[in-house]
Amino acid sequence: MKVVSFSLEEGNKYFGRIDGRRFYIGSRVPYQDGKGLANSTGTVQQKYDRKQFRERYGFWADFIHPTAMAEGALFHTLNTYDRAFFTFSFLQFGAHVPNGDFVVYMRALLKLPLATEYFPDLVLVGERVCRLTDTGPVQIESDTSTAGLCDYLNPTVKEIEDTEVIQAARFVHWAQNDALNRQTQIDVGVTHFRRNMAQYAIRYGLDGAPAAICLAIADIRHQGHAKSAAIISALASPKPLDALLGLGAALYPQRVKVLRREIGVLTADGTFGGLKYSVAKGDFVH
Repeated sequence: MKVVSFSLEEGNKYFGRIDGRRFYIGSRVPYQDGKGLANSTGTVQQKYDRKQFRERYGFWADFIHPTAMAEGALFHTLNTYDRAFFTFSFLQFGAHVPNGDFVVYMRALLKLPLATEYFPDLVLVGERVCRLTDTGPVQIESDTSTAGLCDYLNPTVKEIEDTEVIQAARFVHWAQNDALNRQTQIDVGVTHFRRNMAQYAIRYGLDGAPAAICLAIADIRHQGHAKSAAIISALASPKPLDALLGLGAALYPQRVKVLRREIGVLTADGTFGGLKYSVAKGDFVH
């Protein structure tokens, strides 16, 4: 079992120690009337690199890249201060969504060889995340709620609890020290985007739509900064890509800046290359 110790240093920085190794967990940050942890600091080697995964995922390795860059891209990106209670991974999976990306990631993690080392009190029962208690396993996520899982990870967003720091330390350390953890993040991310793209194509009439348009919509829905009515309205404008990106400009200017930059890179280097989404294929085609 991975034993976690931690300390608060330099005023607002939490450092952990696992297996004798000291590492940065995250910084204490205020948000609205609460507090939480944030970690968006790391090296280039700790970031998602689309080129390393093209052989396995094809164009989808590139498709998720702009959103990854907008979300921090680090495999240990952490946020525990907002309504999601606990977000983690290079795409910032959120724990608040039943059957969402974080829950799927958590289920997959519990199947990895190191699961009992990092989370000895969690098990899968019938593909549901359960917490071990003296009276047996208790399910902490369902089709309708992740309240139990959020409480396990981060009891409140009002203050930073020891539990929150310890669980964050486990996630950060595991992601930094196990390639299977990082691979699981990518598997979950690509599967999530592919499945959602098939749904968006039907909902927004995207059969034959250029990759850049699809990317902008996938990012909006991933981050949640616009509703379907606004997306449909933007698609009907003379310049739909600009209109879609503009939906997040007021509240998230830095995110939009990153997306514009990365879309420009993918266009300039030929990655998009005239690719369009095919409903029949459930994929991008020339």
